[in-house]
Amino acid sequence: MNLSPAPVMQIPRPVGGGWMSLILMATLGLGPGCDQASPGQDDPPPTEFWLSDPARNIRFEAQSSGFEEGAAGTTQGILIDPSVSYQEMDGFGFALTGGSAYHLHRMSASARTNLLGALFGRGGTGIGTSVLRVSIGASDLDAEVFSYADVPAGQTDPDLSSFTLDRDREHLIPVLKEILAINPDLMILGSPWSPPVWMKTNAGSIGGSLLPEYYPSYAQYFVKYLQGMAAEGIVIDAVTVQNEPLHPGNNPSMLMPADEQAAFVRDALGPALRAAGLETKIIIYDHNADRTDYPISVLDDEAARVFIDGSAFHLYAGSIDALSSVHDRHPDKRLYFTEQ
Repeated sequence: MNLSPAPVMQIPRPVGGGWMSLILMATLGLGPGCDQASPGQDDPPPTEFWLSDPARNIRFEAQSSGFEEGAAGTTQGILIDPSVSYQEMDGFGFALTGGSAYHLHRMSASARTNLLGALFGRGGTGIGTSVLRVSIGASDLDAEVFSYADVPAGQTDPDLSSFTLDRDREHLIPVLKEILAINPDLMILGSPWSPPVWMKTNAGSIGGSLLPEYYPSYAQYFVKYLQGMAAEGIVIDAVTVQNEPLHPGNNPSMLMPADEQAAFVRDALGPALRAAGLETKIIIYDHNADRTDYPISVLDDEAARVFIDGSAFHLYAGSIDALSSVHDRHPDKRLYFTEQ
């Protein structure tokens, strides 16, 4: 993540916590509620801060002072009003793709230890990464397309008797265990690119939609995934329902319009997680900021909304300012920034 200085951006309205607010705050340095002003007489200036500035070849290095005297001997300060608060940040993170896990797992143990320590460690020069996004099944950055319940073409498995996490046990799970040994408090978000193809209208990994008759089976697919990862010592804090539900062109991928996502959460996924005693958060949408109507319409469904923690966004299209409209409509639901 580039934390170099950036132009000041106007944030039109306060928005809920999540990755979106985290990245804005980290990039800008000043968040909502912080105005430039003279420092208080009794407030000493900070003595240390950490800076990354590629333009000056500075890579996460400690600096002795956050403020420098101007030409006229004046100083700059930030006045923070502790009685006013806006975003809360869950953490800084990125994706651990299947391809990344493959290459990490094939490194020498010493090299991998050094790299993971630099990424997830909190001492020395470790950057303290605190959130990871992983794919549920294959993403478009895995070497091969797979799900956890693949069966021969033309067959189905509604009882999920074929379910197995063995593909993740090859590389992803071992790497996650090493990361968790470094940072046991790591938050992990899981996102599916596609259900098993036998659940889909086109019986293929690219595009297609989830057949309503398999809503219960797919909900149990999530349950088995969460329980299986927990048995490996890996707690998945949250899941999104579908990565990029309006972009069915990746391999794998799936089209899931807003009304179908609301129905799946309302009638299958939410009740299934609750019945299994799982506290995993359900996050909807997980796509670009140009279609805020999608998460708003899902959250407008009262029966679905009770199961939903918030909405996730990518920034390949639209402006991040648009997320405020989702917050304004449903201020009790969180906002997450999951891909860019």
